[in-house]
Amino acid sequence: MELFYFTVFGALAAVVAALELSKNSKDRISTSPAFNSFKNNYLVVYSLMMAGDWLQGPYVYYLYSTYGFGKGDIGQLFIAGFGSSMLFGTIVGSLADKQGRRRACVTYCITYILSCITKHSPEYRVLMVGRVLGGIATSLLFSAFESWLVAEHNKRGFEQQWLSLTFSKAIFLGNGLVAILSGLFGNLLVDSLSLGPVAPFDAAACFLAIGMAIILSSWTENFGDPSENKDLLTQFRGAAIAIASDEKIALLGAIQSLFEGSMYTFVFLWTPALSPNDEEIPHGFIFATFMLASMLGSSLASRLMARSTPRVESYMQIVFVISSASLLLPIITNFLVAPSKERGGSISFAGCLQLLGFCTFEACVGIFWPSIMKMRSQYIPEEARSTIMNFFRIPLNIFVCVVLYNVDAFPITIMFGMCSIFLFVASILQRRLMAISDKPKMESWTAMDPESEPLND
Repeated sequence: MELFYFTVFGALAAVVAALELSKNSKDRISTSPAFNSFKNNYLVVYSLMMAGDWLQGPYVYYLYSTYGFGKGDIGQLFIAGFGSSMLFGTIVGSLADKQGRRRACVTYCITYILSCITKHSPEYRVLMVGRVLGGIATSLLFSAFESWLVAEHNKRGFEQQWLSLTFSKAIFLGNGLVAILSGLFGNLLVDSLSLGPVAPFDAAACFLAIGMAIILSSWTENFGDPSENKDLLTQFRGAAIAIASDEKIALLGAIQSLFEGSMYTFVFLWTPALSPNDEEIPHGFIFATFMLASMLGSSLASRLMARSTPRVESYMQIVFVISSASLLLPIITNFLVAPSKERGGSISFAGCLQLLGFCTFEACVGIFWPSIMKMRSQYIPEEARSTIMNFFRIPLNIFVCVVLYNVDAFPITIMFGMCSIFLFVASILQRRLMAISDKPKMESWTAMDPESEPLND
């Protein structure tokens, strides 16, 4: 059965290589040397930031278990992380718009480094503080860097279409290649060099420190709405008004929450789905295969976004339908393939089918990230970009906390069915977004903010 894993990995690697090497002039965007320098600087920083994140992921649960904590205690630690991202992430996102996105990116590095340091302590309270810091850092990772990039790109006068090139390359590298290399490097530190489960966190802190040094030395500051007369509450109110008054922004937020909620749920479900009877599966190799599938998706996205047709709003409808169908496979195989009653052994035939479906889903994830980034750059007002992006993550974090809390309460097929429904609903909302995408963009931030209206004499 090991041959099956290598075959899938090899086939995906061959397709990714073929896609990248066969790009012609229609698949490439002509840019300027100044833009290429700017893009490469951002890609180096983003890759280092993602390396700091990916190195930690596979070892968080394992580290907690080596400290003697049970499933319930570990579950509470994870819930604390998502909860802090929901509560504090929105605040720090608003501060990024007001105090500066570069400063917020540096804050991400410092916060995540402190979170890594807490992993050296076996004390539950210290680890809880680390999870809270990690939750705040995650919110900054998925809002401050993109907000800085979009604002700086526009400030330097680069063409709008060139943004899609940076987005697709960032996902190809940061969410694909860097994830694979981080998994291999973490495995080298823990298993080959026997440095212990804390070693990947120390390595992550080093990568974050290097990235922070590059930010401090080469990035300039940019702001959303730097006006002195606006406090956080006013920014929150303005962001809420922007979402409520512009259907495109509201649809984009709902689509993002539905897809990412399904994606994070999938992260918890794929292991028990592939090994329901404690079959021996190579978790690290399967993870690397998923990341390779994600690279395939981002490579496809770069080709699609380099052309004027089809539009992002159009092809994402198909992507959501395919992702919905791919997560139905565990339910279909449960009905069509007789479940094995033997414990242990290698992956079953049903598991092989599901693995192929999961790779398809990961390819959709690879298309989703650069595409949603491009749509956010088009529809979200610059003045409150980080604030609104973190507003989008509130329902996502609530959903993930509920799933984590009730992960043992429902059969795995019910959970996959729920995710599939969410993704199908996302395709319907995407169709609506496509229908109204040509409507004029909402008025400026200052025009829609009731507190910015001039006073009558």
